Amino acid sequence: MESKRSFWLTLLLLTVLLLLGNNQLMVTDPVESNYTLTAQEMLAANDWLSPRIHGNYWFDKPVFFYWELMTAFSIFGMNDFAARFFPAVFAIANILLTYWLAKRIYGEKIGLMAMMIFGTALECWCLGKSIVTDMTLAFFFNASLAAFYIGFKEERRYLYLLCYAFAGLAVLTKGPIGLLLPGLIVVVFLLSRRHASELLRMKWLPGLAIFAVVAGSWYWLMYQAHGKTFIDGFLGVHNYLRATVSEHPEDNVFYYYTAIFLLGFCPWSFVLLFRLKKDWKLLRAEKMADHTVFLLQWALIVNVFFQMMATKYVTYSFPAFMPLAILTARVLENHSSFVRKLAVGTGVIMAVLTIMVAVPFSERRSCRKAAEFVKEMNTNLPVYSFGAYKASEPYYYERPIPYLVTEATKNAMKPGGLSWNAKNVMSFQTVEELTRGAEMIVICGPNHQSRLKSMLPNANIEAVAQAGRRCIMKVCLPQ
Repeated sequence: MESKRSFWLTLLLLTVLLLLGNNQLMVTDPVESNYTLTAQEMLAANDWLSPRIHGNYWFDKPVFFYWELMTAFSIFGMNDFAARFFPAVFAIANILLTYWLAKRIYGEKIGLMAMMIFGTALECWCLGKSIVTDMTLAFFFNASLAAFYIGFKEERRYLYLLCYAFAGLAVLTKGPIGLLLPGLIVVVFLLSRRHASELLRMKWLPGLAIFAVVAGSWYWLMYQAHGKTFIDGFLGVHNYLRATVSEHPEDNVFYYYTAIFLLGFCPWSFVLLFRLKKDWKLLRAEKMADHTVFLLQWALIVNVFFQMMATKYVTYSFPAFMPLAILTARVLENHSSFVRKLAVGTGVIMAVLTIMVAVPFSERRSCRKAAEFVKEMNTNLPVYSFGAYKASEPYYYERPIPYLVTEATKNAMKPGGLSWNAKNVMSFQTVEELTRGAEMIVICGPNHQSRLKSMLPNANIEAVAQAGRRCIMKVCLPQ
C-alpha cells in the first residue's frame, strides 16, 4: 500500500512539474516555430498527410509529431499550452515506461527510484516542455527495446510484435533511425550474450507486416503524392546529409555527448559517477548479469552511434537516459531516502526555473509580441520580415510574412541540390522587385535597422514600435 501511494504521489508531482507554466511559454525560434507553423498550415488546409510550411511542402520530419500538434490545436485551440501538451504527455509516458521496465527486472523499489531519477533529469524536464520530436521518439524507441527485453527474458515472444509496432511509430516520428538503432542494440545484445539463435525466433514475418502497416503506409502515400521529390528531400537532405555533413560544424567534437550526459542527466550524472567510484567492486561482481549488460549496451550504443554522425544535436542521445536512470537507481538501491530528497529538491528548483528562467527565455526567443502587435494594427499593408528570419512571426500573425532580401541574397539561399539550403522554404521578397511608392510594414531586430536603411537609402522609414526584441518599422518607398 505504501509503495502504491509513493507511486501515485511521484507521478502526480512529476505531472504538475511538466505542465507547470506551459501556457506562459511562448513558441521559440528557430526550431519550435517550424513545427507549430507546419501543423498550423496543415490544419488550415485540412491536410493530415503532407507537411507544409510557408505554403510549400517540406520533408524535414515524418508526420507523427505534426499529428500531435494538430490534434492538440483541434482540442485546445491555437495556443501555447496546446503546442506543449503532447511533449508533456509523452514525457509522462516515458516516466511510466521507466517505472514499468525497472520494476519488471529489479523490483518495485528500484522502479520508483528510476522514475524519480528519469523524471527529474534536466533534459527530461526540458524536452517535456519543448515543441520538438525527441520526447515522442524516445518513448517509441524505449518502448520497442523494453518490449524486446521483457519478451526475451520472460519468453513471451508475442511481445516481439510490439517491438515492430513501436519501431514503426518511431520511424513515423523521426525516420529510419527509429528502426535501425533499436535493431542494432538488439543484435549486439543477443550476439554478445551468445543468444544468436533468438534472432530466428523474433517473429519476422508478422512483425515486418505490422511495421509496414504502421510506418510504411504513410511513406507509401507520400511517395505516391510527391514522388522522387519526397525521397530526395527526406532521405537525401534530412537523413543522408545530416549523417555525413555537419549542420553545425562547431559542435562536431569528440566529447560532445559526454558533455550532454553530464549536463542533460544532471544532477544524477554526478551522483552516478560518484557511486561508481565507491561501489566499483559490487558492479564488477554483477557485470555479467543480462539486465546490466543490456542497459549498458543500450546507453552506450546510442551515444557512440550519434557521436559518429556528422550532425550533432543536444537531444539526439536522450533515448540513452532511460537505461541510465534504471542503472542509477540500481546503483543507489541502498540510498532510497537520498534519492527521494534529491528528486524533491531538484523538482522544486525546476519549478522555480520554469517561472523565473524558462518563461523569460521563451519571450526573448519568440516573436509573439511583434506578430500580435502587427496583427492588432489591422493594417492592409504587406508585412515583411528582415534580418534573421523568424518563423514564429507568421505563426502568431496567422498569415504569411515573406522574407525581405536582396536578389543576391535570395540566389545564395535558394534551395537546390543536396545542401542545407533545402531548409530555406520561406517565401522571399526582393527589394529589387518592390513597387515604387509602395508602403509596407517590416519586422526586424534592433541590430538590423541600420542595414534596412542602407538597403533602402531613399525610403522614408519610421519606427512604429518596439515589441519584445523586434522593431516594427513602417517603410514608404520613393515614387
